[in-house]
Amino acid sequence: MEYTINIKGRLMDLSTPQVMGILNVTPDSFYSGSRKQTEMEIAQRANQIIEEGGSIIDVGAFSTRPGADEVSEEEEGRRLKFALDIVRREQPDAAVSVDTYRPTLARKCIEEWGADIINDVSEGGITGITNVPLEQRQEEYPEMFRVVGELKVPYILMSVQPTLETMMKGFAREVQQLRDLGAKDIILDPGFGFGKNLIQNYQIYNEMEKLNVMELPVLVGISRKSMIYKLLGGDATTSLNGTSVLDTIALMKGASILRVHDVKEAAEAVKIIEAMKEGRT
Repeated sequence: MEYTINIKGRLMDLSTPQVMGILNVTPDSFYSGSRKQTEMEIAQRANQIIEEGGSIIDVGAFSTRPGADEVSEEEEGRRLKFALDIVRREQPDAAVSVDTYRPTLARKCIEEWGADIINDVSEGGITGITNVPLEQRQEEYPEMFRVVGELKVPYILMSVQPTLETMMKGFAREVQQLRDLGAKDIILDPGFGFGKNLIQNYQIYNEMEKLNVMELPVLVGISRKSMIYKLLGGDATTSLNGTSVLDTIALMKGASILRVHDVKEAAEAVKIIEAMKEGRT
């Protein structure tokens, strides 16, 4: 399917899948190779993402890995502002997403600090704090949805549901809520590794193409996650090959965006799949 998203007045064409490079300004992200904290490290990583074929830089300042320490809103905001200032200086024309579940910080990142896209790992507020069990939302509309509706920026809605059936039911309800509030560009993320065990992750992966019935772009983020090395052995540092295999499968099942640590390899996967589709060699 052909999609475009509006990046502050510029249309990004997703008919060719895009690669989102991860830039973590945290000391404890699960993959140590993604941790960037100094000005030089952040600048180098932002440039590397674009040079290797990425089109979106995803900046996160709060590790969501199991066992990660809680980060205060003030500290997360300090890290995000510091990083976004550098990213914007180095790559003023790149699309930049901010990985946060906090509505207040998401608003500041968009309105004041130069971000273009909100990447929310909490499905609008079902989760949010690391290691806190899923809770039923009480309010009719999550506050993050209200922020997205007001700002009208692209929003990545990530599911924490354990099965494709519950995921699609949740997405249908939440997409309607977002539309009711004025949201325009919604991107679905199955949320591999969030609220799912190993078997459930692969069951959803096997049927992921069914998400295309929702007629919205799908983002897949499985880069070096435990669903790879719990199956194959090793750890995050040895999971590049497994990541490339799963990224390729995701593209064949209709993914529009790959969120990755290893941009060059993901961009090559996109190029191969696109050539295959067009019958080129």
